[in-house]
Amino acid sequence: MRILLIEDDTVLGAAVRDQIAADGHSVDWVTRLDAAADALAVAVFDLLLLDLMLPDGRGIPFLRGLRGRGDVTPVIILTALDQVSDRIEGLNAGADDYMVKPFDLAELSARIGSVARRYAGNPNPILTLGALEVDLAARSLRKAGKPVALTAREWVLFEAFLQRPGQLLSKAQLEERLYSFDTAIESNTIEVHVSRLRKKLGHEVIETERGLGYRLGQP
Repeated sequence: MRILLIEDDTVLGAAVRDQIAADGHSVDWVTRLDAAADALAVAVFDLLLLDLMLPDGRGIPFLRGLRGRGDVTPVIILTALDQVSDRIEGLNAGADDYMVKPFDLAELSARIGSVARRYAGNPNPILTLGALEVDLAARSLRKAGKPVALTAREWVLFEAFLQRPGQLLSKAQLEERLYSFDTAIESNTIEVHVSRLRKKLGHEVIETERGLGYRLGQP
């Protein structure tokens, strides 16, 4: 997934960024609401991690503004505000989850996965695709009962197809899943990752529409 982290605490922000990057997601990190608005204007994100107290304003009005404009991007609030009334306000404003600082980074990873599965229409973390059995929660899979190891990038790419079965994904859309704003992208990166996935999972798992993009196949 491509995730926008909106957090002004540099120590916590760096820890969260490193954690979700290690999980295989691409991360864009901003420390102000105006920078967040700029990022949302030029890129599509799969999830927002939103602090509530930023240097240029509060996160709740920002979230209400997003929802008021019809933006349904999943949002997890990360905040030191721990009163029940704060949680109610955040959830009523349109947040999908609410975590109080300090929190365990492994729990954050689990909650990110849970929210992503809900939005992908797959609340059950176990999926079957032909001979493949995919555990979305554990980020692991088996082919004909045997474990298959994917790199972090390969997993994120495969997950993008699983979340949109039958939908054609362009090269640009897949690149957005893999990389943040400050990452250099080689022209053949997507082709290389797709080729590696096919070798590990079977050529029929990913179909090519020449000149248009790729889609999940039906093994």
